[in-house]
Amino acid sequence: QVQLVESGGGLVQAGDSLRLSCVASGRTFSSLHMAWFRQAPGREAEFLAGISATGGSTYHADSVKGRFTISRDNAKNILYLQMNSLKTEDTAVYYCAADATEWGKARSTYDYWGQGTQVTVSS
Repeated sequence: QVQLVESGGGLVQAGDSLRLSCVASGRTFSSLHMAWFRQAPGREAEFLAGISATGGSTYHADSVKGRFTISRDNAKNILYLQMNSLKTEDTAVYYCAADATEWGKARSTYDYWGQGTQVTVSS
């Protein structure tokens, strides 16, 4: 079983930056493909970015490309999401997700999820 714990969320102003972290345990981190999603109230969960197990491949959704960057440190078992130039519409609960066999944009791809961390961006 894989446990994922996100942190780093908070209340910031538009234009600020935040870095989210997701610590993984229960399985060799370097064997897990990882991703970040977010969900705003009343909206469907939205894929933001994914990264392969080795970190050699990444994919960012168009909605955040150029502002958000996914990365990982396999030596520390940590996944990151660097978020710059935050906008009020980035307000949501942010989740990290993991899967041992594949990665992609669909929620159904991922077997393991964290509890989420709230990001609130004020104007």
